[in-house]
Amino acid sequence: MSSPSDLSISSSALPARLRALAGLDPAAALRRLVAEGADRLPYPGAGATLERWRALAAVGAHDLSLAKLFEGHTDALAILHEAGAERGAADSTWGTWCAEPPDARLRLARLANGRFVLDGRKAWCSGARDVTHAVVSCWNDEGEAMLATVDLRQRGVSMHGDTWQAVGMRGSASIDVHFEQVPAQPLGGPGFYVARAGFWHGGAGVAACWFGAAGALADALAQAMRQRPDPHRLSQLGEVTVALQGSAALMREAAAMIDHAPNADAMLAALSVRLSVDASATATLAAVGRALGPGPMCKDAAMARRVADLPVFLRQSHAERDQEAVGRLVAGAEGQPWLL
Repeated sequence: MSSPSDLSISSSALPARLRALAGLDPAAALRRLVAEGADRLPYPGAGATLERWRALAAVGAHDLSLAKLFEGHTDALAILHEAGAERGAADSTWGTWCAEPPDARLRLARLANGRFVLDGRKAWCSGARDVTHAVVSCWNDEGEAMLATVDLRQRGVSMHGDTWQAVGMRGSASIDVHFEQVPAQPLGGPGFYVARAGFWHGGAGVAACWFGAAGALADALAQAMRQRPDPHRLSQLGEVTVALQGSAALMREAAAMIDHAPNADAMLAALSVRLSVDASATATLAAVGRALGPGPMCKDAAMARRVADLPVFLRQSHAERDQEAVGRLVAGAEGQPWLL
């Protein structure tokens, strides 16, 4: 298991390292972070989940497209760890591609010689043109949900970039990838991806990226108020502060719960974190926009990119569907999760 000492670069040191990546595109920045060992985060539930989320938040505060690639890479490493599999070369970069739209499913077929191949189209493949490997969701010949690992440098892998026309999150390049008889390796057994405890741990980790970007927006507002305070904008800073404080407290509580019981079902905790950060980040976007006006979004490249990227990344939240899931969990269980 991993511990905080396993981090090559601590979350507190990451911002300085990230600033040194200025000017690099997200894929090049990911490769640099991997080369520096900054991807060696504590595994979820290993006693330092909050440190892991702080690292993801730091990358999210720097660049959300990079955070999308970094989160997918580190999530893949965590999945490999849970499955008892190796990542391969230390400089390998990974994607985690497990979106399952009904018109884009992969088939994992077993050949007569016992080997496995992937066929079909995979959608929403972030960083596909640049990562070397991927963990993908797929379906075996019995119609069972599976995971597989695949080296993307093989014959039979083709990229279709015309499917990605995004303005926000443009740098994540979440394109379609087609597989034709591509050798792959099953990872875990049927249902492993969603049955493992880490499924929900990873889902909460995505929210840490959102939280980091929202925190960067709040930092910009606070800095503006130190230079030129204004009653209305101070009120908006107060609104943002309270919203983000609530999400931060919930994240700390969820991280401690996961570390205390790493094999327990963390669905309620993860969905609560995601919904809370979705709400606080959305409130932050609105308040910062009202407080600072269009100037920073038109004249500050980092701010403009963050304001464009965050609403797109936030829609990885399932919003009302997740709210319904939380309601069902609470209605079907004893106790009240909102008690002090």
